[in-house]
Amino acid sequence: MTRPHLHRSALAMSSMVGFVAMLGACAAQGGLGANPDGAEDDLRSDELRIESLSTKPHLVTGGDVLLRVEAGDDLDLSGVSVSLNGGDVTNRFRPGGDRELIGLVTDLRMGDNEIRASISGTEATMELTNYPISGPIISGPHESPYFCQTHQFTTAGGGELGPALDDHCSIETRVEYVYFSSDGEFEPLDRSAPRPADLAQATTLEGQTVPFIVRVETGTVNRAIYETAMLHDPSDPEPDPWTRSRGWNGKLVYTHGGGCREGWFVQGDATGGVLREGLLEMGYALTSASLNVFGQNCNDLLASETHIMVKERFVERYGVPIYTIATGSSGGSYQSHQTADNYPGVFDGLIVASSFPDVTSATIFTLADARLLHHYFTTVAPGRFTQEEQRLVSGFGSWGSIPNLSRGAARIDPTYSATASDEQQGSEVSLPALEAMRYSPSNPDGIRATVYDHTLNVYGVDESTGFAARPLDNRGVQYGLQVLNSGGITKAQFLALNREIGGFDADLNHVPERHRAHPDATRRALDTGRILNGGAGLSHTPVIDYREYRDHREAGDIHMIVHQFTTRARMEEANGHAANHVMNIGGLWGFTDEEPDLGVLFRQMDRWISSVQADDGPRSPSEKVVQARPSDLVDNCWDTRGEGRVNVRESLAFDGTGVCSRLYPAYPTPRHVAGAPLTNDVVSCPLRPLDRSDYSVEFDDHEWQALGEIFPEGVCDWTRGDLHAEGYQGTWLSFGPSEVNRAR
Repeated sequence: MTRPHLHRSALAMSSMVGFVAMLGACAAQGGLGANPDGAEDDLRSDELRIESLSTKPHLVTGGDVLLRVEAGDDLDLSGVSVSLNGGDVTNRFRPGGDRELIGLVTDLRMGDNEIRASISGTEATMELTNYPISGPIISGPHESPYFCQTHQFTTAGGGELGPALDDHCSIETRVEYVYFSSDGEFEPLDRSAPRPADLAQATTLEGQTVPFIVRVETGTVNRAIYETAMLHDPSDPEPDPWTRSRGWNGKLVYTHGGGCREGWFVQGDATGGVLREGLLEMGYALTSASLNVFGQNCNDLLASETHIMVKERFVERYGVPIYTIATGSSGGSYQSHQTADNYPGVFDGLIVASSFPDVTSATIFTLADARLLHHYFTTVAPGRFTQEEQRLVSGFGSWGSIPNLSRGAARIDPTYSATASDEQQGSEVSLPALEAMRYSPSNPDGIRATVYDHTLNVYGVDESTGFAARPLDNRGVQYGLQVLNSGGITKAQFLALNREIGGFDADLNHVPERHRAHPDATRRALDTGRILNGGAGLSHTPVIDYREYRDHREAGDIHMIVHQFTTRARMEEANGHAANHVMNIGGLWGFTDEEPDLGVLFRQMDRWISSVQADDGPRSPSEKVVQARPSDLVDNCWDTRGEGRVNVRESLAFDGTGVCSRLYPAYPTPRHVAGAPLTNDVVSCPLRPLDRSDYSVEFDDHEWQALGEIFPEGVCDWTRGDLHAEGYQGTWLSFGPSEVNRAR
């Protein structure tokens, strides 16, 4: 029988006592316990304390939880007893670090549970709330329909998971071993046979050399398929929270997949990829889940919930990692940014590529405006604008981005039409079974394949349509304003464009009227972090943002450099600085001698997070992360114009004038051309009366009257923020079923 040849993922670009001591020291920084931000009160000498290490006590899933019991100096820990709902579970606990026990407690009942620890009359209690392993915990009711894809999932060993065992798309958890060959590929490992002659060796960050054998666990949580991989020699003891694999450096990387279009109603048939040889060779453990591939789940809240639950599983299997890095490109950057900001403690650092702040604002605003402009230029007024004038109004670095991004607006278009042009198409689904179920005028009760409908638990229903409410608005937007003021288009072109560009109805059909956002949906988007705030967990999270430059691609590209400057601008606005945000452009993004730059970033991030964790001084978390940034980790770009390549280290800015800005210029989006701030986080702009001083051209009385007729309620006052926002509600919000921190 020929063994399968395993390729790398296509979706992704110590002793026992010693380890537990490390686990105890680092749990607060790396885990999801009671103090996920790293703050922990000193233990009094007569105090007994219980801490949940694997998740927050009110968000336990699957009936098990990893706990730590700590005792002060005056208490004899050897005499401790621990109970679950009155039943003794002391034997689940083993000695950990100094004056602590670590225990994996199982068999929790559904709902509320009580853990009680006692020593000689001193007691500590903890209330735990347990939810099903299938979820949900914070994302609201499950989406329906929902198609299982376990039978389409190829495991690390080249096999199939087979049909799901229940309606929650569950499978039995399995463990496989693969090895990295000297030929540069992962191959299945037959544990009953002699070691393969082509077995490579791996040398970790700590200098430990071990056989390049990878243990891969595959299972299901939250109706998602997850994978976890780490270096582990199967002849060694099985890893668990008390016994660390020799090959694991104690650190975790959570990988993500990109996309968005077609990201609904499915479990997905791939994760973000865990067979990453560069990271595994360093000794990192890797984990990911199918609902963390945005092309399979374009919902950041559901992605965050999956992060929480998958990391809970990891901690219960292997112990608390020293730290966790989130990494991913494009749609993977959304998830990394928003979970780090909205659910701090899940991730300790981010390494993202081709980034956007989120899907709801900068991305969709730009796609929707591109579709309006493309329709106007090609259907409403063909020939009125030259191709260069069209590009200037869009702001993009390439004219081809107008039709390209118009096509990308399919993610908010619920209607498929066999006669629509590619640029006006919608209702994209990933499975044939979903095609016949799609919404259309002839199937008004069909599924609506859009970001908004997929996130209905957040946005709610628009009473006027019965469909998902939308935080999408273009009322008062003066398309092409900056181009008019710079002399790039005429007054007549400006007036005609804004008179005739129109908006979208609920089905994303073009209509003469501008579209208006639903107030509640807009408030929810901004106040709960669906539109990235940047001032919560991101205020003290190290971020490295790297990218390949794509703004000049002739066919266009959504991955424009402006979006990473938008993320930085939001962090600066929220925190007064973005010194914890570092940009890199134009590198060779790999782990090899030929393409070394991504490996360099992970080593720099390792030093950065390690320095943060070593700082036990009185500074705030935000101050610590800035102080800890390695001195050689600064904004930079690569100049490849000569025979070699030169690293240019200089501050990067959207309107910068340095070498990097000349090599990799940033271009605005249609909203920025219309006067929106770089943060691009205004859904519904407050309106103000027309003011002649806003224009560098002179309108005669007839033209001024025409402009007033186009904007009878006024034009956007971008300086006043959003019309409907009430203020960020804070972190660890829930949309149900958990009642803790329920979003308003």
